[in-house]
Amino acid sequence: MPLRPAKAYRYFSGPAYSRKEFVKGAPEVRVTFFDMGNPNGDFPIELSLISLETGQIRHNALEAARVAANRMLETQAGKDNYYFKLRVYPHQVLRENPMAMGAGADRVSDGMRHAFGRPIGMAARVNAGQKLMTIKVTKDFATLAKEAVKRARAKISLPTRMVVEKGQEFLS
Repeated sequence: MPLRPAKAYRYFSGPAYSRKEFVKGAPEVRVTFFDMGNPNGDFPIELSLISLETGQIRHNALEAARVAANRMLETQAGKDNYYFKLRVYPHQVLRENPMAMGAGADRVSDGMRHAFGRPIGMAARVNAGQKLMTIKVTKDFATLAKEAVKRARAKISLPTRMVVEKGQEFLS
């Protein structure tokens, strides 16, 4: 079954559903790395991507944003000239009640009877103003870091904003 659009899981109501040890068949988180680059470097510029609304971000969207930003930084700046950190972890288990489609589906499907659903993915719950990812770079790659944040921002379904936390004087 294909993925539903991000707007189907963007907003939430109710308590967190994050105890994977009690959920049979909960999928693994797709995000592979949370820290990339050089964690011990001294970087004068720090950029963060901040969520403007409270909501959920699916794990595959987080992984797509991470890959988009990290690939650009790694290929053009090199591993020693940046540090990239993903600051949210997808704990929330997403469930879906799969509906049968096509001819004869009325005899197969139960409709909304016992519609608790089966686990289909994970999501990170974020609050308004929460940092999603942070990039630290040297002066030479300041504009590259801005472009990397811009590319990552396109993959996230919630409205976001880039904030310069350190080194405003180096950015044009």
